[in-house]
Amino acid sequence: MTTASQSVAAPANASTLGKEWWRSAVIYQIYPRSFADLSGDGIGDLPGITARLDSLAALGVDAIWLSPFYTSPQKDAGYDVADYCDVDPLFGTLDDFEVMQNRAHELGLRVIVDIVPNHTSDAHRWFQEAVAAPAGSAERARYMFRDGKGASGELAPNNWESVFGGPAWTRLVEPDGTPGQWYLHLFDSSQPDLDWQNPWVRDQFRDILRFWLDRGVDGFRVDVAHGMIKAEGLPDYTPTPGGSMGGSGSTAEGVALEPGISDHSEDQPTAPFWAQDGVHEIYRDWHTVLAAYEGDRVLCAEAWVEPLTKLARWVRPDEMHQAFNFSYLETPWTGPALRRIIDDSISAFAGVGAPSTWVLSNHDVVRHASRLALTAENPQGAGIGPDSLGLPDQDLGLHRARAATALMLGLPGSAYVYQGEELGLPEVIHLPDAARQDPTWFRTNGERYGRDGCRVPIPWEAQAPAFGFNDSGESWLPQPDEWATYARDAQAGVEGSTLELYTELLRLRRENDLGMGSLEWLSGFGESVVAFSNGPITVIANTGQVPVELPLGTIVASSGPVDGGVLPADTTVWITA
Repeated sequence: MTTASQSVAAPANASTLGKEWWRSAVIYQIYPRSFADLSGDGIGDLPGITARLDSLAALGVDAIWLSPFYTSPQKDAGYDVADYCDVDPLFGTLDDFEVMQNRAHELGLRVIVDIVPNHTSDAHRWFQEAVAAPAGSAERARYMFRDGKGASGELAPNNWESVFGGPAWTRLVEPDGTPGQWYLHLFDSSQPDLDWQNPWVRDQFRDILRFWLDRGVDGFRVDVAHGMIKAEGLPDYTPTPGGSMGGSGSTAEGVALEPGISDHSEDQPTAPFWAQDGVHEIYRDWHTVLAAYEGDRVLCAEAWVEPLTKLARWVRPDEMHQAFNFSYLETPWTGPALRRIIDDSISAFAGVGAPSTWVLSNHDVVRHASRLALTAENPQGAGIGPDSLGLPDQDLGLHRARAATALMLGLPGSAYVYQGEELGLPEVIHLPDAARQDPTWFRTNGERYGRDGCRVPIPWEAQAPAFGFNDSGESWLPQPDEWATYARDAQAGVEGSTLELYTELLRLRRENDLGMGSLEWLSGFGESVVAFSNGPITVIANTGQVPVELPLGTIVASSGPVDGGVLPADTTVWITA
């Protein structure tokens, strides 16, 4: 028999097995430089986040995830880390982080932070020491240094290309001016890849994890979680026609030309720098580190891996806890495709005892209020700009985005919301070329617009400088004039606004425990309709153009107007008996 005192002393993880908070949580992604700026320098910061946390608690999310705020030269918006255990002065201090986290916890919000283990910045002390040390040294063994090919080593060690465009290798110039070894960088040349076969690297990251866990963070989103281990011998690799060198759509991030993730399908060869079996050993090790702490700490994989049955290997019981469901994010707005991916997702993740996650937008993809109305192919990471083909109809995009969100939040499992989507923000298309900052734009000589359009600072107050992002009016990316109509204060309390829709959906999701529910498909609505029940809620989404007659019941939430018991195109309703 377990006594009360024994129960208190037991690890939190042991007492909540199968009921951990992350299984059903709605997690709100904060992109710090674009969320709120208290200093007025035009770049968001940690005090700005603290000042706005009440709004997120009122929205009804369960946790926040912060993109990197670590010390960094900011060549790739902080995904080029120079010190994993400190805050970049751009964003504040460690004390500011503690104040922010304490306030979040007071409001009942968990805090997840990004960690970037595949690569560091070239300004990191580890890399600077490696460059200063000779070939073959312990310092160089921290990274992927290799001798070049050719008579004098003038050729790169292999033919790999960077996810950002261009070669994945850069040759050092030694202190005496002679050309030296080459180092691997799957992303920008300022982001050298670590060698995760080196036990020293693994030791360093255990300490980094513990540094933040000791400070109270509730978990980590792991950047490029399908990277880190490269195939033995670093063989040449040529992607299949129509594919990419990558298949990473992420991170500090990866921009890949789709359908790059098809490189990870069971019937396609796996790229030698993605999804190698050795990564699983790393996450089993990390799992034991987190398990030593109370409170159900979580690891979430940013792994662009297909099919879902392969992605599920990242979330086996002794590895990570969640993996972003990018297959769902990339699913077109059609009934058959959505039903298929929902079935496949629930089946694949349940097969290893993990919850499915659902996501529609993040800092690497075209916002879904624009993406769902594109009429031309849009490769992952390419972005959209004034000269892109198939630019979206803004009204159609918002209608579909609201309907897609209402569908997503009705599903069992955990969901992610990207800052500003609760306002219905579209992608910013007409950014001046001179304002663009994504490395993709520069490494492809402007052939790809990159991800700046989804990273523009979000609007809080319609009539304030920088729409309330700060008091100075400064903004690291220019905000469009129409941001005023999307501002939070212009939507708060306004019936039918996107903000109120999100707030109501999140309230109903929480009250009906939909995240821990189960899905039962409903038939008889036609191919274009996605209809299911989850507990007491019936969700019906019309992805087609023909209105659909609704069953009897009370509509408790709707993504758009519904008259006469008929569901219009691009609309989702929640119904109770």
